[in-house]
Amino acid sequence: MDGLPVTDDTRPVALTARPQPVRTRPPILSLLQHLWAEEASSGLARKAPQFSARLNPVPLSLILLGGLTPFAILATGLGGPLGLAVLGFLILPLLAAQAGLRVIAACQPVRWAPRQNLGESALPRASLVVALYREAAVLPRLLRALEQIDYPRDRLEILLALECDDSETRSALARLDLPAHVRTILVPHGEPRTKPRALNQALRHCTGDILAVYDAEDRPHPGQLRAAAESFAAGAAGLACLQAPLNWFNGRESWITRQFTLEYAAHFHALLPLYRRLRWPLPLGGTSNYFRTRHLRAAGAWDAWNVTEDADLGLRLHNFGFHCDVIEPMTLEEAPLGLAAWMPQRTRWLKGYLQTLAVHWPQARTRRDRMALALTLGGTLLSALCCAPGLLIGLIALRRLLAGDPGAPLLLGILGLGYTASALCALVAARRAGLTPCAFALFTQPVYDALKLWPAVRALYQLVRAPYLWEKTEHGVSAQSGGGSSISRSPPPSSGSAPSSPFSSSPAGGPDNPSARKRVRASSPGR
Repeated sequence: MDGLPVTDDTRPVALTARPQPVRTRPPILSLLQHLWAEEASSGLARKAPQFSARLNPVPLSLILLGGLTPFAILATGLGGPLGLAVLGFLILPLLAAQAGLRVIAACQPVRWAPRQNLGESALPRASLVVALYREAAVLPRLLRALEQIDYPRDRLEILLALECDDSETRSALARLDLPAHVRTILVPHGEPRTKPRALNQALRHCTGDILAVYDAEDRPHPGQLRAAAESFAAGAAGLACLQAPLNWFNGRESWITRQFTLEYAAHFHALLPLYRRLRWPLPLGGTSNYFRTRHLRAAGAWDAWNVTEDADLGLRLHNFGFHCDVIEPMTLEEAPLGLAAWMPQRTRWLKGYLQTLAVHWPQARTRRDRMALALTLGGTLLSALCCAPGLLIGLIALRRLLAGDPGAPLLLGILGLGYTASALCALVAARRAGLTPCAFALFTQPVYDALKLWPAVRALYQLVRAPYLWEKTEHGVSAQSGGGSSISRSPPPSSGSAPSSPFSSSPAGGPDNPSARKRVRASSPGR
C-alpha cells in the first residue's frame, strides 16, 4: 500500500539469524534528523509552554511539604489521646474519599468502549511504536509477539525506536531477518534520555491513522489492535485515546509481583473504568495506548521532560477537549522481581506524578478537574507518604486501645476502612481480569503500601537534584521471560460491557493526509 513493504499475513515470519558479522559503528545522521531530535525534545515547550514539565518545575515549597508530611503524621499520632483523635479527623477526608472511590469501583459494572465491526477493507492504517534501549534480551520474544497481531499487513507498520549509542540492541536486531513491515528509527544523541523523546522522534515517521505504544517486554494478544480500531470507529470524533488493561505474566513469581498484580488489577479493571464513567481525565498507563494520530499531534504529543509521560498526556488530552476510554483486551508485562528493581521504577512514577500535578493543577478548568487531580495523582502521592507512618501509628493505637485510650478506636476504624476498601477493590478487579488473587498478598497489602515511603522520599530528593533522570527498569530477568505463551489471555466477559473480544493487546498510529505520508516515508531512515 502506497509503496510500503507488505508481507503475507497468513504465514508466521521466522526470525532467523544472519551468518555474516554484525557492524555496530555509530550511524551518521543528517542535519535534518538532528533538527527533528531537537523538536522531539523541545517541541511541546515551544508550542504549549504551560504544559512543559521543564518550564513548570515542581515548586520547592511543595517538595518540602511532602518531605515533612510523614514526620507531621508521626508527631501528631504520638501526641497522646488528643493527638490520635486529631490525626483521625485530619486524614478522615482523604481516606474516606479514597475508600469511597474503591468501593464504588468494585461495585459498579465495567463499561468498556463500544465497538463497531469492521471488515478488512475498512480497517484504518496503524502504526505500532516500541521505544527500545538495552533490550537485546527480550527482543526475539517481542518480535514474535508482534508478528502474531491479527491485522492486515498492508495496513500495519511497526517502528522500533533505537538510541544511536545502543550498540547492544542494534547488534541483536542486525542478526535478525525482520519482516518488511518492521523498520527501525534511530534517535540521535540528545537530552533528556527518556522514552517520550524517543516516541516523539518515531511519531514523525508514523504513517498510520491510529498509533499505539508498546513496551519491549509486552505480551499482547493478537486482536487488541483490531479491537482498538473498531472502538475508534464506534466512538465520537473527540475520542483521542484508548487504554488497554495491563497486568503481569510473572505475577506469581514473588511477593512483589503478587502485589503488583493486585495493584494493576485495581487500577485497570476498576479505577480507570470508574474515572471514565465520572468523565474525569484518565492518567494513562505507559503501554498499550492507542491514539488517533491527528489528535495526538494536535495535543503536542509527549513531553520529553516528564518521566510519567503517559499520565501527563492523558491529562493534556482532556485539557485540549479530547477524551479517553478503555478497551477490554489485556496486555501482560514483566513485573520487577524484588525491591532492588521495584524501588527505582516506583521512584520514577511518584516523581512523574508530582511533575504532572505541578503542570496540570494551574491548568485545571473546573472543580471536577481539580477533584480528579487531587484524588488520582494527589491521592497516590499522599498515600505513599502516609502509609508507613500510618501503619506504625495504627500499631501504637492498637496497643493504646487495650489501655482504654479514647482516641484509638476512631483512628483504627479509619485505617481499617481504608484497608478493607483497598482489599475489596483489588479482589473484585483481579477476578474481573481472570486472575486468582493471592490471599497472603491481600493480607499483607498494608506492608507493601508502607514500603512506598522510601521511593517517595527518593522521588522528592530527585526532584531537587535530578528531576528528569529516567531510571530504566531491566527486562528479561524473570524466570518466565523466555517461556510460556507470548500472548496475554482475555479476561472473562463482564456484565454491562461491550461485546467481549477474544483478543488482548496491540497499538496503532499514522499521519493526517496522503501527502504527509509520502513526505514522511521519503525521509524515514532505514535499518
